[in-house]
Amino acid sequence: MEQITLKVEGMSCGHCVKAVESSVGELAGIKAVKVDLENGLVDIAFNEKEVSVEAIKETIDDQGYDIK
Repeated sequence: MEQITLKVEGMSCGHCVKAVESSVGELAGIKAVKVDLENGLVDIAFNEKEVSVEAIKETIDDQGYDIK
């Protein structure tokens, strides 16, 4: 199991948190997603054999947020 923390810009409210957590959480291989709204961070635990970091980033980007 891998663990990554992504810096995500554009999240400003509870809806943003829900959008990111639910969209990433629906991907195969995702074990946990936790958004730190105050610091603009997303902690993700995932199985690297089932989902790639690029797929995770693309999913967040598709929700309208920028990954730094």
